[in-house]
Amino acid sequence: MPDPFPLSMTEGSPAGDLGRRIAVRRTALDLSREETADRAGVAASYLQYLEEFPGAAPGRGVLLRLAEVLQTTVTDLAGGTGDQTPGAGRAGFDPEFTALTVQECRELLSTKGVGRVAIPTVSGPVIVPVNYSVVDGAIVYRTAPGAMPSRAAGCQVTFEIDRIDEAFAEGWSVLALGRARTVTDADDVRRLTEHAFSTPWAGGQREEWIRIDALSLTGRRITTRQGTFAEASGTDGPSPVKPAARNME
Repeated sequence: MPDPFPLSMTEGSPAGDLGRRIAVRRTALDLSREETADRAGVAASYLQYLEEFPGAAPGRGVLLRLAEVLQTTVTDLAGGTGDQTPGAGRAGFDPEFTALTVQECRELLSTKGVGRVAIPTVSGPVIVPVNYSVVDGAIVYRTAPGAMPSRAAGCQVTFEIDRIDEAFAEGWSVLALGRARTVTDADDVRRLTEHAFSTPWAGGQREEWIRIDALSLTGRRITTRQGTFAEASGTDGPSPVKPAARNME
């Protein structure tokens, strides 16, 4: 019988879309293949197979456990959200709505990524997405002079991040209210550039740094009874796993 988990593949072997998403996500979390496999309750050779074999099609139970370990969703791993508006699924069973504490909001903000800044204009607020980081407790992002995100400087703005788990109809959001300003000190600009997690996805010359000092932080979270989801989907539901380390500032 042929080996279902071919070990002849190497780290550089071609991977399918699912495999690339798994590998990219665990790399972002600084997890080795062995650590990820152990936390998800699968063999390292099987995870290698998933990452490197284009035709790999794991069961939903495996995907649920991998999604939990990798702090993402089954839908995101499977690539089902590429051109879809988030939250297109039905509501979960027995949802619970709770407010987040300021500390919880700070912790979620510190994961960095893509957020949305609402900029006041004469025609009304304009909301644009930006790649952001948190440095010394402040929200910072890089843009081009004259671009819409740069017009936040000198204004009272709101900044929002969120995450939606399509598989469980759960999610959270954090809203920061504060004043934005352009970072002009050369040493501060150099420091932000050196500590930037990523250059802006939009590319191009975007060397103007905007800093938002939050005056207030609020957030909310929606959770559901996941056990009922498992019964409805015909799976065993997500198995308990060791929590993966957060990628914090």
